[in-house]
Amino acid sequence: MAEVVIVGSASAAGDLVAQTIRALIERRADAVLGLATGSTPLPVYQSLARSLQAHPLDVSGVRGFSLDEYVGLPPGHPESYRAVITRDVVVPLGLTAGHVHVPNGNPLTLQTAGADYERAIVAAGGVDLQILGIGGTGHLGFNEPGSSFASQTRVKTLTPETRRDNARFFASPEDVPLHCITQGLGTILRARHLVLLAFGAGKAEAIAAAVEGPLSASKPGSVIALHPHVTVVIDEEAAARLENRSYYRYAWANKPDWQSS
Repeated sequence: MAEVVIVGSASAAGDLVAQTIRALIERRADAVLGLATGSTPLPVYQSLARSLQAHPLDVSGVRGFSLDEYVGLPPGHPESYRAVITRDVVVPLGLTAGHVHVPNGNPLTLQTAGADYERAIVAAGGVDLQILGIGGTGHLGFNEPGSSFASQTRVKTLTPETRRDNARFFASPEDVPLHCITQGLGTILRARHLVLLAFGAGKAEAIAAAVEGPLSASKPGSVIALHPHVTVVIDEEAAARLENRSYYRYAWANKPDWQSS
């Protein structure tokens, strides 16, 4: 069962996860982080940036791997995930830019881009902590409903709903790319610690399916049931449809001191 932590706000969630990431870096200077984009993980990156500013820590050896990238956006496009990761993570945290990787969305090299990315993750020793958000369809990364639990980094076609969700970052819905390259669910499962974040009532159904629903490819988030170390950090609204909310609160309040984050 995943560890479910229900907090009062996205800011509180950001502080909690940032503390976990900082502790990881303190233990391992060359820690490998799995980086999600979008609005959900921003409180984590912002809290960690504040922590590093107040109490400096050498992060020059930290490495990172983004979950996904759009296919076909021109180099330097402000909504490419390379640009977003640079803007939201690399610069605020002071990471070494060359240590942070994003899948290659160049249409000319797509046939090998997935395998290349898989090799890079393996060569880095695997991801220590993977930050995840979850979409309204239950997707992790861009693994839409129907994705194989054994899938690896590959090209996917985005659903109309996902494109509508992401249209707020573009001039119009038509500007959202139709295809992406994303880490697969099998790739995500290889990370040593998964941290899934969700905020707001719009994520309540997806969270309930991921945490308490049956294991189903129709609900990609349910793949977390196959992982031995998952922490789900959500606000009250996102937790609204969980049947075992009281137990999750009780378990968190009584977590043994010796248990790791």
